[in-house]
Amino acid sequence: MRTICFYFQVHQPFRLKPYRFFDIGEDHDYYDTFSNKSIMRKVAEKCYLPMNSLLLELVEKYAGKFKVSFSISGTALDQFEAYAPEVLESFQKLVKTGHVELMNETYTHSLCGLKSKEEFIRLITKHQERIKELFDGYSPKVFRNTELIYSDEIGATVAQLGYKAILTEGAKHVLGWKSPNFVYLNAIEPKLKVLLKNFRLSDDIAFRFSNRSWADWPMTTEKFVTWINQIPQEEETLNLFMDYETFGEHQWAESGIFEFMRHLPDTVLNHSNFTFSTPSEVVENIPPVGKIHVPIPISWADEERDLTAWLGNDLQDEAFDRLYELEELVKSSEDPEIQRDWEYLQTSDHFYYMCTKFFADGDIHTYFSPYENPYEAFINYMNVLSDFILRLKSTAVKKPKTVKK
Repeated sequence: MRTICFYFQVHQPFRLKPYRFFDIGEDHDYYDTFSNKSIMRKVAEKCYLPMNSLLLELVEKYAGKFKVSFSISGTALDQFEAYAPEVLESFQKLVKTGHVELMNETYTHSLCGLKSKEEFIRLITKHQERIKELFDGYSPKVFRNTELIYSDEIGATVAQLGYKAILTEGAKHVLGWKSPNFVYLNAIEPKLKVLLKNFRLSDDIAFRFSNRSWADWPMTTEKFVTWINQIPQEEETLNLFMDYETFGEHQWAESGIFEFMRHLPDTVLNHSNFTFSTPSEVVENIPPVGKIHVPIPISWADEERDLTAWLGNDLQDEAFDRLYELEELVKSSEDPEIQRDWEYLQTSDHFYYMCTKFFADGDIHTYFSPYENPYEAFINYMNVLSDFILRLKSTAVKKPKTVKK
């Protein structure tokens, strides 16, 4: 069996509005409703609605021979409900076909797996319940952590929660001479299988597709299938993982990205020995070749494939540490708005905006950031966090002190 596993990340953060020092203690509404709504509507029209329609057409046309998978963050689901309910309905139609798999993740696309195992489990459980609520009792069997962040320890926790597989990056510094086109096992809990992104072929679609200076532009389905046919026969799974916004948002419709996807299933099925599978089907049908050891966390971001997109400078580390210092106090609060804000403030994007990388990766960070520079992102976030701390301290339930006898 040789198969292609398509996975798409669907995520939108709740962006913070400009929040001044003088707003602290006065204004408890942190979110830029206008930007969040307008961006959601724009991406819905350019990506989510047309691409979901195309995928539904392809799934039905090929009678289940074409399959894809998604992880949809809780913050994206919340914004679908608020600003684009037709998008949510289109995802529900896809899942009902039985040929589209949903994966679980942390509810707010959080970095908590790096800081708090308890919070990590809580947000995973919350997202699982949300998926069940919105998708007719659907229960994900595969896990995708925020930005494909993975380590042996994170995988072990995910295995303990009953998931049978996890997705991550096929990072060169982890794989060495090995290929990402196999199924691997978690080094601590071997019952958890690990699927690795083939970053070269994934990025050909996600980043290079419309780049006219790329030596292989323009990319056609025939050219792409020629490349996958060159993969050694013993390598059984080609994992193509990317942001869903690749289609129509990062790569505009004018680039031909939709037509590329429209014709890809036919070219693959008729001119290669590859099929299409969901992650669950891959790990059910392809035996693992051995353990993959990842003692230090990796991600799918930037050239380094590490955590420096979110935790690579003093600004990010300060904001991250200050946020998670509040965990115990948040648990003692019974205020639902405190709980909501605590979760939304954990979203990884807030820390991504504070990244001070430059050159090629810096261009990518600038593209996604609503701020003029990383320092503005840090100041705005810390002003919001300062107000949140004041509210938290005023609402937290004070536990009685235990008197020692």
